[in-house]
Amino acid sequence: MRLLIAEDDKALGLFLSRGLEADGHRVRLAHDGAAAVEAFREEMPDLTILDLNMPIKDGEQVLDELRVMDADLPVLVLTGRQEVETRVRCLDRGADDLMVKPFSLYELRARCRALLRRKREARLLLRAGELELNRLDHAAIRAGEHIEFTNKEFALLEHLMLNRGHCVSRVELLDSVWNMEPAQTTNIVDVYVNYLRRKLKDPPPGRLIRTVRGQGYMVPAEGTLLAPMDPAHAAATVAKQSVSSVVEAQ
Repeated sequence: MRLLIAEDDKALGLFLSRGLEADGHRVRLAHDGAAAVEAFREEMPDLTILDLNMPIKDGEQVLDELRVMDADLPVLVLTGRQEVETRVRCLDRGADDLMVKPFSLYELRARCRALLRRKREARLLLRAGELELNRLDHAAIRAGEHIEFTNKEFALLEHLMLNRGHCVSRVELLDSVWNMEPAQTTNIVDVYVNYLRRKLKDPPPGRLIRTVRGQGYMVPAEGTLLAPMDPAHAAATVAKQSVSSVVEAQ
């Protein structure tokens, strides 16, 4: 799952990030209110953890702006303020839950899981043919067999399945899964796709993960998993989709 942590205390932010990444989540950190709003707009995260004591824009102002952009994505507020009025005001303004500092990381992780379970639109289960990914439990099953993935392998497969039917470029995967700049020369995406294919027993050209020559990778749309698609055909399909999109836009 994609999580946003908005926390001006960098040490606490790093502590929370590491704890939640250990659960298999992809975490983005923001250290001021303006950065938090921009990160939310770009990511539309499955869950936001928001500290109230933020520079540039305070947490309550950030909460208001997040709710204008999306009224449903869960927000968990953190605060060191003890007064009941603050907590009530945050809940009335759209916070889904609130924790007072100091708090237990163990409890915070449990509250995050509870919030994610309640949000049906978060798409907790992703399916492609016989493969099923549980994004909350970080579990994968194919044809009744459990498959163990590392956090990065799972994040890569999750991103491809969230964009099912569309080619995802290596540049986007580097940014979304590894938080790496596109200019960096690396073949890490191709290496990890090979890891996935071995574990899924899906050798090239693949039924579950297909190579789109010169562009990237894709998990095919529903109903097109019966036979592998050669790379040239996949590239032609993506090009056709792009042309259709332009025509529709006109």
